[in-house]
Amino acid sequence: MTRKLFVLNGPNLNMLGVREPELYGTASLDDVRADCERVAGELGFELFFAQSNAEHELVEWVHDAFRQDATVVINPAGFSFGSVPLLDALHMLSTPVVEVHITNIHARDALHRDSIISTVARTVIAGAGVYGYELAIRAADRLTA
Repeated sequence: MTRKLFVLNGPNLNMLGVREPELYGTASLDDVRADCERVAGELGFELFFAQSNAEHELVEWVHDAFRQDATVVINPAGFSFGSVPLLDALHMLSTPVVEVHITNIHARDALHRDSIISTVARTVIAGAGVYGYELAIRAADRLTA
């Protein structure tokens, strides 16, 4: 049986590599996708990778993950700090949720410090740059082994 993994990305992550490179680095979302495909393949996951600036689209993908019994790695980005619909959707999952942030949100300004999504995450990776996605997928692998 193939294990399914959804790697979901929230708003503005489509601008990685050009948006505030001093904060987020120079890797693009396509670079992140390639790394995720490599690691997921190595660990035997069937990968679904997506990004949206629309909250409802992320909620629908979480519903799909629920229906497919998929593990979720999510960088909720700006939705981390106030998206109750996304939080409620993630609550439905019986599979592990791993939250990832490129920056160390705990060292940022007060508005970007407390993720409500962390309340449903089994693991939170923050501050490792885009390498955090690899760490998150490896954590997901351990949590589903």
